[in-house]
Amino acid sequence: MRVSFWRGWTPKVPPMPKLSFGKRRPLRTSAETSAKTSAMADAPVALPPEVIKAPAPLPELGDLDLRAIWQALVRKRMWVIIPAALAFVLSLTVVNMITPRFKSEARILIDGRENIFLRPTGERAEERGSLDAEAVTSQVQLLLSRDLAREVIKENGLAELPEFDPVLRGVSSLRALLAMFGIVRDPLKMTPEERVLEAYFDRLTAYAVDKSRVMVVEFQSRDPELAARVANSIADNYLVLQQAARQKQARAASQWLLSEIETLRKKVSDAEARVEEFRSQSSLFIGTNNTTLSNQQLGELNSQLNNARALKSDAESKARLIREMLQSGRPIEASEVLNSELVRRLSEQRVTLRAQLAEQSSTLLDGHPRMKELRAQIQDIDRQIREEANKISRSLENDARIASARVDGLTASLNQLKRQASSNNEQDVQLRALEREARAQRDLLEAYLARYREATTRENIDLVPADGRIISRAIVSNTPAYPKKMPIVLLVTLATFLLTAGAIATGELLRMTAPRAEVVRAPVMVAAAEPTPEVQAPAPAGPSEIALVVQALREDGAARKITVIGARPDDSVTLTALTLARLLSRTAKVVLVDLAMASPALARLSTDPAAPGLTDLMQGAASFGQIITRDRLSRLHLVGAGGDPSQRALLQSPRVAMALDALSRTYDYVVLDAGAAADLPPYIIASQAHAVVVPSAEIGERARMTLRDQLLASGFAGVTVLTSSVKVEDERGAVERIAAA
Repeated sequence: MRVSFWRGWTPKVPPMPKLSFGKRRPLRTSAETSAKTSAMADAPVALPPEVIKAPAPLPELGDLDLRAIWQALVRKRMWVIIPAALAFVLSLTVVNMITPRFKSEARILIDGRENIFLRPTGERAEERGSLDAEAVTSQVQLLLSRDLAREVIKENGLAELPEFDPVLRGVSSLRALLAMFGIVRDPLKMTPEERVLEAYFDRLTAYAVDKSRVMVVEFQSRDPELAARVANSIADNYLVLQQAARQKQARAASQWLLSEIETLRKKVSDAEARVEEFRSQSSLFIGTNNTTLSNQQLGELNSQLNNARALKSDAESKARLIREMLQSGRPIEASEVLNSELVRRLSEQRVTLRAQLAEQSSTLLDGHPRMKELRAQIQDIDRQIREEANKISRSLENDARIASARVDGLTASLNQLKRQASSNNEQDVQLRALEREARAQRDLLEAYLARYREATTRENIDLVPADGRIISRAIVSNTPAYPKKMPIVLLVTLATFLLTAGAIATGELLRMTAPRAEVVRAPVMVAAAEPTPEVQAPAPAGPSEIALVVQALREDGAARKITVIGARPDDSVTLTALTLARLLSRTAKVVLVDLAMASPALARLSTDPAAPGLTDLMQGAASFGQIITRDRLSRLHLVGAGGDPSQRALLQSPRVAMALDALSRTYDYVVLDAGAAADLPPYIIASQAHAVVVPSAEIGERARMTLRDQLLASGFAGVTVLTSSVKVEDERGAVERIAAA
């Protein structure tokens, strides 16, 4: 499509009535027109007094342009680099001026190293429980005690070093000034011991390793050898302090036990004297086995009585058994009979005679005199044996009668002693009570004596085991522990870098999200009117007319693509497109696409003037994210045509239409600065687009109507013809005004 605007052409038809945009204004001079053009390009588009302004809503989160923030950081990079470099140099200088400190550490294991032989006798078989976390923490506090600190300071002469007593090297004027305002303590008002202790504890660190019974002692000093020596001295004096505490405890215990022992000795003596005195008065003397004589006699008589009863029963049983054997004629087999010497000899003779009888019976008959003689001798021996058994039986009966008489006597004696013992029970109870008291006093005295001997032994032992032992002694370190130069320098530099970058990014975000004025006015439709018989001079297009066009486009809702076309490729078209796009961007997402390549004004308005454009996108040298930039003074997004005018032919590529279609799906409005549209095909600028025409001032109303019809016939969905174009004095002035906006 080729759109032509004829200058000075006057149609031969009745003139069309002019569009009514509110109050009529008189024609302006060229100076007024130039001033108006400059005002239109300013950031806050100047609206007429009758247009009411209201705060526009804050932009949504999606409206924030991270690329614009990055471009702002790149543009103001020196405000980030220079402070970061200064912070780097300053922090490096400061850390090098600070006197370094060296750190050494010693480690102590808390294991309860108590000698089992030094425990009390009653506790030697008991197992001591392991130390808990609270006990280890308590030992850490012992490492930080002032008593231990005084010993270490005295042993290492720390009070004589200026490092630990700042008064020795003189108080600095800065410290004196800070002390005057109460920020720090005045060293001159402190005692020397307080100054040294403050410096000592400032350099000392003691803590317990997690999930263990190991304590770490760290000490810092300007002298690495002094740091190691003091750390080892703290560990050694800690063990000595524990040993001294144990010896002191044993000494105090022995002194207390000694006084108690003297008291108990007197009490035991008095108690035993009372026991003996009562025993002598009550005749309750003690016999063997620590029993009274009466009880001992009762026991002995009872034993004798039992023996007598046993002898009586045994003798009666044996005598009765022998008599039964004699009466029944059975052989006498009782042990008392068989063990008799006479019965033994008779039994031997009987055996010999029976052997002879058996021998003779083999040659002699039973009636032979020899046989009769042998039988008679055997019978005589059996008679003697029975008589001897009878004697033994009578002897046993006599023993039984004697035992019975002894039982009776012992029983009588036992009964007499029982009656005597029952009469002494009350006195015996009193005696046992006195004995118990004396025994308790004696047992307590013996226990105290044993504990006193143990305490005295512990007190006299020089090497009492402490609760801990040193498992790692401090060594001299040649690496400074303070200050950490690289971490401090890097931290200060990074913090300065982040603060300056954050300040720039925050300023950019505040600029993006700043509220702007919103046009609030009754709807006014801008359209071409019917021709009237009278032709009047057209009024120049101003911000008021463009604001009405914007209002009409918003109410239409269907016009998402807006093409701004002019009579000739000058800055008036660019100014009109820019003003229109800025007004639309107050309530919507808008992108302005430069298709004219006639003026560098849009590039100067961009936050990235060197950004590529559509021609670079068509060549594949840039992406959508690279060609879209932001207006410096509004929420408007900009897309340039490209920096090389020789590549303008690429804007006729069908790919441009595809790119514009993609922008239409992303933005609410796509505004095209088509210039004179001399070489742009209709499928790019006219497809589903609303045309806003900036005609020449010489064109009459009939020509405007004809132009409107031609544009509608070319494919535009709607056409708005402004009453007059925005004029500028020259191209340089327009560029300056646009860039200033």
